[in-house]
Amino acid sequence: MSRPSVSITIEPAFMEEHSAPEKQHYLFSYTITIENLGDEAFQLLERNWIITDGNGESNEVHGPGVVGEQPVIEPNESYQYTSSAAFATPIGFMEGHYLMQTASGAQFDAPIPAFRLALPCSVN
Repeated sequence: MSRPSVSITIEPAFMEEHSAPEKQHYLFSYTITIENLGDEAFQLLERNWIITDGNGESNEVHGPGVVGEQPVIEPNESYQYTSSAAFATPIGFMEGHYLMQTASGAQFDAPIPAFRLALPCSVN
């Protein structure tokens, strides 16, 4: 059996209609696609995030699954979900990993690449 192969892509977006910059409240959504590039199914058991605002303040978030689910992703299939994060600054960063378990019971970490959440006009 080959080593599990996972592709994770992120599409962040600013949610202007749910933000209140005058109150230092900036809401961002992010859509994550997790693709199984291997030959064995795996299940997403846990999420582990490090969330950092524009002032360098970090917060760690751990929990079971994502958006209330612990999906099983079959070979050559993908799973996509959208979630959100609120910041007191117009820019923030997220990174982390998912704890996965293969159909044969082996556990592994799938790194989530760092990504930036920022107001469209705040980054050149």
